[in-house]
Amino acid sequence: MSRMFATLAAAAGLLVSTGASAVEISLSCSALGKEYEVCKQGADAWAKKTGNTVKIVSTPNSATERLALYQQLLAAGAGDIDVFQIDVVWPGILGEHFKDLTAQAKGLDQHIPAMSDVARVGGKVVAMPWFADAGLLYYRKDLLEKYNRPVPKTWAELTETARIIQEGERKAGKNDFWGYVWQGRAYEGLTTNALEWIASNNGGTIVNDTGEVTIENPNAAEALKTAAGWVGTVTPEGVLNYTEEESRGVFQAGNAAFMRNWPYAWALAQGADSAIKDKVGIAPLPMGGADGRHAGTLGGQLLAVSKYSKNADAATDLAMYLTGQEEQKRRAIEGSFNPTILSLYEDAEITKASPFIGSLRDVFANAVPRPSGVTGENYNKVSTEFFNTVHQVLSKRAEPAQALTRLDRDLKRIKRDGWK
Repeated sequence: MSRMFATLAAAAGLLVSTGASAVEISLSCSALGKEYEVCKQGADAWAKKTGNTVKIVSTPNSATERLALYQQLLAAGAGDIDVFQIDVVWPGILGEHFKDLTAQAKGLDQHIPAMSDVARVGGKVVAMPWFADAGLLYYRKDLLEKYNRPVPKTWAELTETARIIQEGERKAGKNDFWGYVWQGRAYEGLTTNALEWIASNNGGTIVNDTGEVTIENPNAAEALKTAAGWVGTVTPEGVLNYTEEESRGVFQAGNAAFMRNWPYAWALAQGADSAIKDKVGIAPLPMGGADGRHAGTLGGQLLAVSKYSKNADAATDLAMYLTGQEEQKRRAIEGSFNPTILSLYEDAEITKASPFIGSLRDVFANAVPRPSGVTGENYNKVSTEFFNTVHQVLSKRAEPAQALTRLDRDLKRIKRDGWK
């Protein structure tokens, strides 16, 4: 590269330094909702700053299909994607294929602790936290006021209030009204729901931090018994095939008093075409009892750099830029994406743009992670056994205690083959 070209390029802000050459970095971004648009804006800003270019790689919206694609690419050592957007339960599954970011992750302790924990695998930082999710309770403010009921603090209170409101609304002619909707299909979403019920009732987290299977205990059985009791009473039997969108559809149509869902549903519930606009409140999910705890399952996404990237330094710079404080703040303001950097929950501009984000700091700080780190590549097997067992209990095909005994046996069999 000639000195004249280098001078002109630097003046135009196209190259970082003399002798550097622009590269193209491929980045996988979800296209759900506003994700693609907000991701592209951040990538374009980095490209303008560095002189490089970013190609957004289209990946399946289904998390299951996206993981399968990632596994196929990484197992082949393909460099098609430089920076991967990954779910919080994937570092243990895919981490061996990602670059160690420990040297660049000096500020990792500023992030939500649970997100920092999942970013580490085998003592290495294999991904950087990008945005956070946790299960939340959505409720109809107008109906709680109408029936003179407080926001429920325990599952028992939620059950009672859901019944009271459901009966009252049906007497008023709304025959398809329900008390509580959630995600009951046999899939990963049921794992997140059931983990919340069990953890909130001091029943553990399926597998503990040291790799011990803990699911067979009375508190876990009691939590599943409570949830099974909702089906067909305050929850439609169809919930056994609900994902996030089916439950949101019922709630947003004005046909449920309560809903469990992720933060994304807030903006949609407040949309101009929503039947419940300005009638919705959010709160931590209820506790299992007076001695229980609020337990929203940790969700969210991280960015990881492929070991097989031909431009690993530039890819790392992009990942660090997109997960940095300035970009997380922009994403929170423009897209209502929940930051993973704790200090941003006190940022005045963020709370002005998205008032509900400021109230979620404690929810995210105390979120319950799924046991993906300790179970590693076998997490999908563990989760599948868990949600299938829970689904059997919810559909009245198995009693909680006996089902958990069988699950304990099956999980210990997986463990014998090695978590990693």
